[in-house]
Amino acid sequence: MAGTKEARRAPADKYDERRNQLAESALQTLGELGYARTSLREIANNSEFSHGVVHYYFADKFELIIYCVRYYKARCVTRYDAVVEDSTTAEGLLDAFAAKLVETLLDEAPMHRLWYDLRTQSMFEDKLREAVLMIDATLEDMIWRVVSKYAELSGRPTVMTPHAAYGVLDGLFQQALLGHLTGTADAAEAMAAQVHELMPLMLTPAPA
Repeated sequence: MAGTKEARRAPADKYDERRNQLAESALQTLGELGYARTSLREIANNSEFSHGVVHYYFADKFELIIYCVRYYKARCVTRYDAVVEDSTTAEGLLDAFAAKLVETLLDEAPMHRLWYDLRTQSMFEDKLREAVLMIDATLEDMIWRVVSKYAELSGRPTVMTPHAAYGVLDGLFQQALLGHLTGTADAAEAMAAQVHELMPLMLTPAPA
C-alpha cells in the first residue's frame, strides 16, 4: 500500500519540482529585467524551457511571479534564525545581524531589487497585493525575532512596535541597496554602521 501511495504522489511531486525549477530560472530573468520588462516569453528565452512549457505550468505572468517570490522568500525568511539562536550577548547579536545584512545585500542584490519592484507594483496591481502583503508580514516577523532577542539579551524592553522596527530597518536596507546598485562603494559598510547606531534606539534607555 505504501508503494502505491508513493506512486500516486509522484506526478504531483514531479509537477511541483518542475515549477520550482522554472521559478529558479525565472528569478534570474526577473532580477535582471524587473517586473515591467519581463514576460513569459522573455523568461523562456533566457532559460532551458520553451515558452510552451512555461505556459503549461503557469497560466500567466502574475501566477509565475507570485510563485517565484513566494518560493524565494520562503527560503530567506529563516535567514537570521541562526543569528537569534546562536547569539549569547547583545553586542554579539548586533555584530552577527549587521554582518548577515551586508552578506545578503552583496550576494543577492538582484533578488532584493526585484522584491522592492514588486512591492511597489502591488500598489497598482490587485493580483500582486495579497501575496506581497503576506510576504511582507513574514519579513516583519523575521526582523522582530531579531529585535526581540536583542532586547532580551540587553535586558531592556523595546520602545518600537514590530511594524515600526521593520520599517526602520527595511528602509535602511533599501537605501543601502540603492547605493550599492548605483556604485556607492561603502554602501554596505555604512549600512552596518547605522544598524549598530539604530538598534539600541529601539530599546528603552540604559540605566544611568
